Parts: sequence; C-alpha cells; structure tokens
Amino acid sequence: MTESSVPRVLWQPDEERIASSNIVAFARWAAENKGVRSFGEGDATPASFDYDSLWRWSVTDVDGFWESIWEYYGVRSETPYERVLGERTMPGAEWFPGATLNYVQHVFEGRDDDRVAIRHATELRPLGEWTWGELRRRTAAIAAGLRELGVGPGDRVVAYLPNLPETAAAFYAVASLGAVWSSCSPDFGVRSVIDRFAQIEPKVLLAVDGYRYGGKDFDRRPVVEELRTALPTVEHTVLLDYLHPGGDAPDGALPWGRLEESGAGAALEFTPVPFDHPLWVLYSSGTTGLPKAIVQGHGGILLEQLKNLHLHLDAQEHDRVFWFTTTGWMMWNFLVSVLLTKASIVLYDGSPAAPDLGALWDLAADAGATVFGTSAGFLSSCMKEGVSPRRGRDLSGLKAIGSTGSPLSPEAFAWVYDEFGEDLWLFSTSGGTDVCSCLVGGTPTLPVHEGEIQSRALGMAVASWDPDGRELVNEVGELVVTQPAPSMPLFLWGDDSGERLRDSYFSVYPGIWRHGDWIEITDRGTAVIYGRSDSTINRGGVRMGTSEIYRAVLALDEVVDALVVDVPQPDGSSRIELFTVLREGADLEGDLPKEIARRIRTDCSPRHVPDRVRAISAVPRTLSGKALEVPVKRILMGEDPDRVASRDSLANPEALDSFSALKEE
Repeated sequence: MTESSVPRVLWQPDEERIASSNIVAFARWAAENKGVRSFGEGDATPASFDYDSLWRWSVTDVDGFWESIWEYYGVRSETPYERVLGERTMPGAEWFPGATLNYVQHVFEGRDDDRVAIRHATELRPLGEWTWGELRRRTAAIAAGLRELGVGPGDRVVAYLPNLPETAAAFYAVASLGAVWSSCSPDFGVRSVIDRFAQIEPKVLLAVDGYRYGGKDFDRRPVVEELRTALPTVEHTVLLDYLHPGGDAPDGALPWGRLEESGAGAALEFTPVPFDHPLWVLYSSGTTGLPKAIVQGHGGILLEQLKNLHLHLDAQEHDRVFWFTTTGWMMWNFLVSVLLTKASIVLYDGSPAAPDLGALWDLAADAGATVFGTSAGFLSSCMKEGVSPRRGRDLSGLKAIGSTGSPLSPEAFAWVYDEFGEDLWLFSTSGGTDVCSCLVGGTPTLPVHEGEIQSRALGMAVASWDPDGRELVNEVGELVVTQPAPSMPLFLWGDDSGERLRDSYFSVYPGIWRHGDWIEITDRGTAVIYGRSDSTINRGGVRMGTSEIYRAVLALDEVVDALVVDVPQPDGSSRIELFTVLREGADLEGDLPKEIARRIRTDCSPRHVPDRVRAISAVPRTLSGKALEVPVKRILMGEDPDRVASRDSLANPEALDSFSALKEE
C-alpha cells in the first residue's frame, strides 16, 4: 500500500481522551500485574500506548488474556474454575471448567438504587426513566412470578415484545433464574416467529398486545393466539397491555401486571449456573432455510461484553448509550449488556423515520445521549436526504457515533465529520449474531481513517485468508478467526451431532472459524469489510464486494437504493444484474444507465459493469435491514421464492414479487 493510498485521518484522539480511556487503564494494569508490554520502553504514558501490542498478546496468550479480563473486572463465581481453557479446539472449546456464576448478578451488583439505569421512549410513550431501584424491583417481581409458574434452570422463556424497559427487566429476570431467553420483535410475522421459537420448545411465552410504528397501530393479539396454538410446549402466556393499557388478556393468558403482583416484594436472587450454561438463543437472519438457533452461554457472553463494552465502546460512568435496534436483532442483547458497565442505556421503540429522519436525533438530544448507535443505512439515508442532525438540537453531549449492520461508505464517514466536526469519535463495527459482539470495531485510542474500521477486537484472532489458508495483508480475503473466543456458539439448538455448526463455520478451513465476509486487513491494522463472501462478484479473478458497487451507484443523486447479483448462466458464464430504486422523476430511459456504468467502471472495475440495469420499487430487506442478495440470486436462477426466503422475516416481503416475475428471463 502506497502512502498516497492511505485514507485521510478524520479524527485523532487527544491525549486527554487517551489517558481517560478504559483500555489504557487496563493496559497499565496488565503491564503491572501480567508483565504485558504495550507501552514504550520505560514509558507508561498514554501517548506511548501501542494498541497493536496489546491485541497481539490477547490472541497469542489466549488463556492469559481472558483470565486477565476475569480478574480485572472481578467476575464472581460460586466455585473456582480449574483452568481457563480445557479443550481448546474449534468447535468445542471448553472455557473455565468448574466455574459457576450468573450473568445477571454482575449487572446488579453494587448499584445505587437512586441512579438512572434506563431512559426509554416509544411512539406511544414519552421519554421516561427507570432508576436502578425500580429496575431491581421489577426484575425481582417478574423473576418471582415466573418461578411460581414453574420456571427454573434450563427452561426456555420466549418474548414477543417491543424494545421497552419491561422487556429488559424480563430478560434479566429469566436469566437470574438460570432459564434461557429468546426474543423476536413484534413486527415479525407468525411463520417467522414459529420457525424460531418452535425449535427451542419454550415453556413460557411473554407477548405484547400490539405496538405503534410509523404512526400506525398494529394489534398483535390475533398473532399471539396463533403462536399459542402453534407452540404446544408453552404452558403459560403472559400478555403486556402496551397498545391497549388496561385491556383484558385473552382467556388462558396471564396479564403482565398480575405476573408482577404475584412476585411483588421478592428479593432479587441469582441462580449459579455452569460457565457454559445457555444464557440466550439468537437466530440467523432466516432468509434461507430454517434459521440457525445460536446458543451462547452465561460466562462467555459475560466475559466478551465486559471486554467489548469497557475496552472498545469505552463506556464510562456518566455515559448514556443509545443504539437503535429491535428485540429481534443481536444489537438489543448488546445494548442491555451495557448495564454491565457504569453507563446507563437509552431504549427506543418505533420507526427511525417517523415523523421524519430527525426522530432519532431528537431522542438523542432529549435523552442526553453520549453514544449514538445506529446502522450504516440510517447514516447514509440522513446523508442522502440532507438531514442536519445538529440544526435546532442540542447534541453537545454526544461524544461518539457507532455504525453497524453493513459497511459504512467513506462518503458517510466524511458526512458525519462534516456535520459534527473533529471532536466526535465515529466507530464502525462488524461481527454479528454468531458471537453477539464485534470482530473488528472501534478503539478509542486510535485514529479514524475515512472508510475504515479502526482495529481487530481484543481476543479476536481475526485474519484475512486466501482460499489456500495463507494470510493476506492489504488484500481482500475470507474473514477467519484462528483462535477460540468465549462468546462463540456453544451449539446450535437441535444440532445434536454438531454437523450443522461445523458446516456453518468450519467446513472451509477445518478447525478455523470462517465468518462468511470478505475483509481486508491493512498493514496499519485497520480493516475494511466488503460484504458477504457468498455474494461477492468474481469476474476473471477480480473479486469485488457488493458494497463497493453500491458505493459507486449510490453516489448518484438519482439512485436511492440498489441491489446487485451475479447470476450464473447455462453456458457457464454469468450476468451481473443491477436493480435500482430511483428518486421520483428519474428513469432509465436517458443517460442514467451510461452514468451508472461509468461510475462502476471508474470506481470499481470495467469487469463489474452490470450487463443490465433495471428499476424496481424497493430492495427486499430483512427486518434488520440486510439486502437479500443471495435469495434474489437464487430466485433469478429459477428457485421457488417461498423456498429461498421466509417472507415473515422480511421488512418488505412484497419487494420480492418483481423478482419472481423475472425468473423466467
């Protein structure tokens, strides 16, 4: 990589920011107590801190690093662990055998009941607060109520609930009992919910009567009745009267208020469970086949989030952390884990664009958010629509913006700094449901380069590999993880032989985690994600991530959204099909197709100019905002749309119809 090709630096932390960071404090402790050298020779000042040295220690001395996280953050175990790693193979790594603990105990321990834990707002409720005292009381009441219903260690409790403080309390209550949590947001359709929850045979269903989104009310009581019928293992249904406060629960369902009343006054207790006891079940997007039911454990998630939220998010005592998410996305699990730190959290349920794209910025101002987490798509939409977040709002307390869900374009990086100036830290992250954390992401002591992710995460032995397993630097390859990490799945529910787990992550490079993304690791330690490796377009040996094509196309004002696929042909060739959503008044009759081709030819490669450009009304996306590249490709190859994509897991299932009409072509 030449000097001229290094992207410009948009942000550089000052000495005070570095000195006050959690990661420098941890590095200094590791130097004094573990002999880890991550400062200059004879110099322990913040200015001499070398993140790369700390990262290399974390992935070479795997046992020493994770034991240090345990010690530094004071993890409490009822019984001592025998060693850090028993089996260290992938899959099947055994972490901290002998330890018994509870994730939730570490959330509530040492809290001041008068301090605010949660700020929350929805389209139905104005901004409100829960103190630690209220959160503890409500969590204890729900836990006691569930215990009366017979819920105990290992039982599955599933939630069909919005992003409310009651939902967070319910999760903590379930986990405090040693039961297993799983959730879907109420905008999931019946089939999609059943595909997920039926796999784990739940004992209790926690559900909502309805919700408001984009100014419209959605009654979910009929859906809840269908779920009760379709989930025969459910012994009890608890209904939260959110859309219709004071409304009656259906026959056979327990009103939420009565559940809490039955446990009123109970003390919050924590059931010790083994380190690898299931904490929750997350699901793959479900765009093809039955969603994978990913099981992660109390100890693994506890250690990973203690590390990630303190050292990478840099969450501190006076921070108010917001991330826009629903309960069906792993970012909700990430957000409620922020309460493992001294920071408070901000919850929101509703549309990010109602009444307009300023809604979330209004919330950030009103709640005094210091960290604003969102998707790359939201930031790009604000950029394209000319939103100015600071106009008419006091966002002076905002110190960081986080982006995830898809690659953030260099243009969006630049837009954030144009809008907020050089005092704000923008961090882009990538990881996912599979580890409920980031593999590459933000580090508060490092500069931000335009279009790049700052670093590989501590404890994550991330590399870029070619097809033969050779490590690449400054080149695009498969994202792999070469050492085990505690939050990797314990197993996939129902996958008794482990075959599906191995096929999902370890079939390409045996014993090595293959994540399914294209990544470039630069010689400066930064990273660029180029999209899913199973949807990358390879023309004549030149591989191009779809995100690069989108960056070129979406730079045109006439193009609002896009989807590109490479469709194999019977003669062994392939055709690149580009589908565009055009701004009102634009069309493909004039020079726009030529301009699209020119931009792709110039910005990407002549080999990746599409064979055809078409206009569509909308790009089909999952509920978490991911474009359905692979399902669309399979539809155009002639497969049945209903077999390649679960419509109930889509934000806009009608968007698939245009591709169904094209499959004969």
